[in-house]
Amino acid sequence: MVNQKEIVLPAFPRGFHLITELVLSQLPPLPETGLLHLFIRHTSAGICINENADPTVLIDFETVFNRMVPEGQPFYRHTIEGNDDMPAHIKSVLAGAEVNIPVTNGKLNLGTWQGIYLCEFRNRGGQRRLMATLIS
Repeated sequence: MVNQKEIVLPAFPRGFHLITELVLSQLPPLPETGLLHLFIRHTSAGICINENADPTVLIDFETVFNRMVPEGQPFYRHTIEGNDDMPAHIKSVLAGAEVNIPVTNGKLNLGTWQGIYLCEFRNRGGQRRLMATLIS
C-alpha cells in the first residue's frame, strides 16, 4: 500500500535543523515494515540524514557549505531575489532533495546517531513543504 501526505514545516532560520520528530508527528502510524520517502518541494533548501548527537557537526556543515558556495559572487546572474538566493539553489543541489528511510518494526530504521535534517539555505526561507510517501 502507498500513502502520501504533505508535511508543512515551520519557518526556520538559515542552517541545519533536526526535523525527525516534526516529520513523525505529521505522519500516520508507520507500517510494521516499509519505506518512507521524503521529498522537499523547494529549490533553495535541502534534506539529508546525518549526525544528530553533536551540534558542532551542524556548525561545521554551515561553515563548509558557505565556503564552497559563497554569497555575493560577481559571476552569479540570478540575483533578483537577493544575495542568498543563487547560493541557496546551488547548495540545495549539493545537499539533495530527497531521502529514503526503511521502516522496521513500526519505526524509522535510522542509525544510532542519525536524524533527518532540513538544510535551510535562505536567510528567511519561510515554511517548507515535504511530500512524504509511505510504502508498506
